[in-house]
Amino acid sequence: MTPTHVDQIRRNHSPLTNGTWVLVADGEKALLCENIGDADHPLLEVRREDHQENPPNRDQGAHKPGRFNDGPSVHRSAVEDTDWHRLAQDRFAQDLSEMLYKRAHRHRFERLIIVAAPRILGELRGQIHKEVASRVIAELPMTLTNHPLDEVATRISARLTEDTSPPDG
Repeated sequence: MTPTHVDQIRRNHSPLTNGTWVLVADGEKALLCENIGDADHPLLEVRREDHQENPPNRDQGAHKPGRFNDGPSVHRSAVEDTDWHRLAQDRFAQDLSEMLYKRAHRHRFERLIIVAAPRILGELRGQIHKEVASRVIAELPMTLTNHPLDEVATRISARLTEDTSPPDG
């Protein structure tokens, strides 16, 4: 008999149960995976992989920062240059939120764990649709996009069980 989600969580305290989807993202790479294992032995399988070419800001800006006069005096002030690298990361987070909405709307997943670099996690929080947000069971501010999938699963499980384990005593 296959254990239910509730049985798995009671035994192991990890919400990374069978069928749970995991988004692992930073500002340039994202993996959307499904746990085809169970809470005790998670096995992540990639369902979608996205990459974005995002060179450093110095390679994207074409001009020196602008300057303007401070009125009738001879003083001039610099204008902050656009952070093209950050804008590209924000656009990538927006694209991820749209992709998650489309999949949630088509009932592709019921449970989602988001593991993302802290700033990208914040961007995603502000952009995901309520239909996706209602399926998010955990958020972890971690950058794991360049780790092997078995290590990603292990780190997620460890972090989630440390957050939910009963206090010692």
